[in-house]
Amino acid sequence: MTTAIILAGGLGTRLREEVPDVPKPMAPINGRPFLEYLMDYWIGQGIERFILSIGYKSQIISEHFGGCYKSSVVSYAIEESPLGTGGGLLLALEQVTSKKVLLLNGDTFFEVNINSLYKFHLKSNSKWTLAFFRTDEIKRYMLINISPKGEILSLNSPELVSSGLANGGVYLIEPSALDLLGGKIQENTSLENQLLPNYISNGGKLFGQECKGKFIDIGLPEDYFKASDILPK
Repeated sequence: MTTAIILAGGLGTRLREEVPDVPKPMAPINGRPFLEYLMDYWIGQGIERFILSIGYKSQIISEHFGGCYKSSVVSYAIEESPLGTGGGLLLALEQVTSKKVLLLNGDTFFEVNINSLYKFHLKSNSKWTLAFFRTDEIKRYMLINISPKGEILSLNSPELVSSGLANGGVYLIEPSALDLLGGKIQENTSLENQLLPNYISNGGKLFGQECKGKFIDIGLPEDYFKASDILPK
């Protein structure tokens, strides 16, 4: 597995006041776009090709990276109109020929060991595996209910708890799994609120593994300002 899709097409409205001129994944941190940190990390774990799913101010991203970044090939899935995270994924998957692909959120950095996640994926006989982080920000992140073997029982835990596992925006996907959904690329669809629940309701099984690495979501200004202390130097 050497290909990664990065969902980088969102409007980034919550961060717009601090970063008005560029799309959120290009928000500067210590003089470099956030997206460079993300790609650097995954290149270090063996990713050789990135498909950037882009929409809002897409030209800024495509002109910055062009057709390659360091040792990796870069291509683009460009939304002509907003497709949401789910639609952006379906559009990018048109370019994927491999049996497995890594999927990343373009506004989150999560230290996940790809070999460990892959071994868990195989052991679970999974077609769609998520990386979890543990959080007590239960109003911000939807907590996930899982079985002892890591199967996701519910994407919204019914238990009243003060902390738990949340989706870290790193996924290992077998594209054939999405055949269950019959998604249409022209539709504006949410990955988290539509595709994943629909996958389960159509008989698909999701699995997830808790990962202990550093996590940062730059979607809110207060976390964007923390990113320089968390991202690799």
